Amino acid sequence: MVGIVSYGVHVPWYRMSRKTLGEAMGWFTPPGAAGEKAVANYDEDSLTLGVNAAMNCLGGLARDRVDGLFFATTSASYKLRGNAEIIATALDLRPDIRSNDFTSCTKAGTSAFLTACDTIESGSSQSVIVCTSDCRLAKPGSTQEQIYGDAAVALLLGKDDVIATLEGWYSLSYDFPDYWKSEEEIFEHSWEERFSRDVGYTKFIPEAISGLLKKYNLTIKDFAKIIYTCPYTREHASIGKTLGAEANQIQDNMITTMGDSGTAYPLMMLIEALEDAKPGDRIMVVSYGGGSDALSFLVTDKIEEVKKKEAIKTSLALRKELSSYERYASFRDILPIEKGIRSEYTEGTPTQISRLWRQRRAILALVGSRCKVCGTPQYPPQRVCVKPGCGAIDQMEPYRFSDKKGYLFTYTADNLAFTINPPQLYGVVNFEGGGRFWFDLTDCNQDSLKVGMPLKMSFRGKYFDKHRGIHGYCWKSVPVL
Repeated sequence: MVGIVSYGVHVPWYRMSRKTLGEAMGWFTPPGAAGEKAVANYDEDSLTLGVNAAMNCLGGLARDRVDGLFFATTSASYKLRGNAEIIATALDLRPDIRSNDFTSCTKAGTSAFLTACDTIESGSSQSVIVCTSDCRLAKPGSTQEQIYGDAAVALLLGKDDVIATLEGWYSLSYDFPDYWKSEEEIFEHSWEERFSRDVGYTKFIPEAISGLLKKYNLTIKDFAKIIYTCPYTREHASIGKTLGAEANQIQDNMITTMGDSGTAYPLMMLIEALEDAKPGDRIMVVSYGGGSDALSFLVTDKIEEVKKKEAIKTSLALRKELSSYERYASFRDILPIEKGIRSEYTEGTPTQISRLWRQRRAILALVGSRCKVCGTPQYPPQRVCVKPGCGAIDQMEPYRFSDKKGYLFTYTADNLAFTINPPQLYGVVNFEGGGRFWFDLTDCNQDSLKVGMPLKMSFRGKYFDKHRGIHGYCWKSVPVL
């Protein structure tokens, strides 16, 4: 049967306490929920989060076997340009794959998952990766600003070596206008909070669960874990009682540790459940938004082979407190700041679209070259081998650096170059297996850097050309702590 072969997550390094949010906007709005939420760095968006989750998912697996990629988000970088195609290029997947974007409601994540399963069941694809990600811009002082968190999940689906099989599903489709945003708007709108809470979450989720149980002749007691995406703590617990489930069957909603991650939210909770699951466990996952999808999974004995990933636990442990609301607002470009003349010159440089197309593997997938004569990897791609004593000409093969481990050879901090999160950090990276190049360093402090420390590559935003509506992406180095 079709199921999950591998999983990966990406939770941003930064966390913001809701106390910090309350102190900044407390004069306008009452305090929100307790705990903290995950906050994307200034160089992250839904697309970069999705790429990095997929990198974790595909670690050690043959990428040439992946013949489909579906991307789900409500905060896409582009409205007219395939976001899934950018992710596929960054992952260095084959060009003859099936790709698609799913968007417009938070149920899009489970919708993409079900579509991928249908694609595999039909035989038109053997292996599909589903990326779900959100980095939503919330209006200052809103309930959404308190609740929303940024994160991404990637799931590789197939029929072989699955860790959890999809046993059944039940879907609801409602035009329920609790949250919406038109094409021209930056911030979303919401109707009265209790309308969404009392008419939406507390009605649709039980209806979807009841439909799933009836469709497959199951009871609530058949499930080891029940996952549903209600961000309201009191109502989340109330739904479980209404269903007749025991407290230990209900998966924690992660609001206090990460926040509501939109399309990724139900699948993020699924991965957290899989980290503690045993073979034979049945898990239910229920999404919300434009109705609801209820999915039933059965955990296989293969789960023991992937538990070492501990994706959620590890990601939540790697954190940095973002204690400044003003910095958070500048990351989101909500708070305009003086960027200086150096930034003005940089922002005025046009993106060379033709060159980006020709060098897409080098720029978006971090593919260099390796000499067939001496075996030396090099980046960027070369025609003439750089190794002294070799100098072979046009004897190169493609060589991908994005999934290689690196070590910090040397570094510097630049206080003159503009960055929204100063200072600008650069490092020369030696790659395991050969190859050396310099990269921006991110998700780190200057004082934490040490020569020789291990690094990994992370897909990030380099700039946003507002005049032409172009997002520039690149690879940066992140310390492995």
